[in-house]
Amino acid sequence: MVGFQPADVPPTAAVKFVGVGTAACIADLLTFPLDTAKVRLQVQGEVSISEGMGKVSAVKYRGVLGTIITMVRTEGPLSLYSGLVAGLQRQMSFASVRIGLYDSVKQFYTKGSDHASIGSRLLAGCTTGGMAVALAQPTDVVKVRFQAQARSNEYARRYSGTIDAYKTIAKEEGIRGLWKGTGPNIIRNAIVNCTELVTYDFIKDFLLNSTPMSDNLPCHFVSAFGAGLCTTVIASPVDVVKTRYMNSALGQYSSVLNCAAAMMTKEGPLAFYKG
Repeated sequence: MVGFQPADVPPTAAVKFVGVGTAACIADLLTFPLDTAKVRLQVQGEVSISEGMGKVSAVKYRGVLGTIITMVRTEGPLSLYSGLVAGLQRQMSFASVRIGLYDSVKQFYTKGSDHASIGSRLLAGCTTGGMAVALAQPTDVVKVRFQAQARSNEYARRYSGTIDAYKTIAKEEGIRGLWKGTGPNIIRNAIVNCTELVTYDFIKDFLLNSTPMSDNLPCHFVSAFGAGLCTTVIASPVDVVKTRYMNSALGQYSSVLNCAAAMMTKEGPLAFYKG
């Protein structure tokens, strides 16, 4: 009987969306404490709403491990997972669109050709990344705000729960408040996509041509590690500004550029590499 073997049947869009989203959620569960520590380090140094009102003293964090230890000691271990619900919502929506639609968008740019140039891959990655950010931005805003708020003082908490956060932001800041920081988030996503692909290929070619390494797992691992390091260094300033702007109160910054200028003026250039 003529027909597709099980391995030959391509997965449907629904299967891709669910599979990618589920995998992203599992990864998020494992890495969420590190992401929370990163957010705390990124917003440290600016005057928060609660600190400005004198309700809670600023906690000084030192390094990722020191931040995690301090949070567990002062707020309890559950503080490391503050904003997890919004984080899982973000992963299910963001990763599903960004990765689930990547092949379809890449085929659109290559007009169905099996050969995809690096330009086509970069364009497809930036397109699906921008679409994913636009869809998932409200979940990212809520996630960041929960991660940034301390749990040690009940009066200092901005929101009582995830649904309350969505409602409060929409009520106090308007619907646009839920999409706060979309611009720098899309820019960050584009920088990450482009830098990862280009540096990965560059490092891999260098290792194959200038070292005894062959095209195997160690070579791919070193290339991926180097690409990740370069991407982090290049994208960090935009990531910090994005986090602070999304976490900011209504009227705290007039624009993204104003947020970046305030960081440079008050904290210096190293503030862009916090976290």
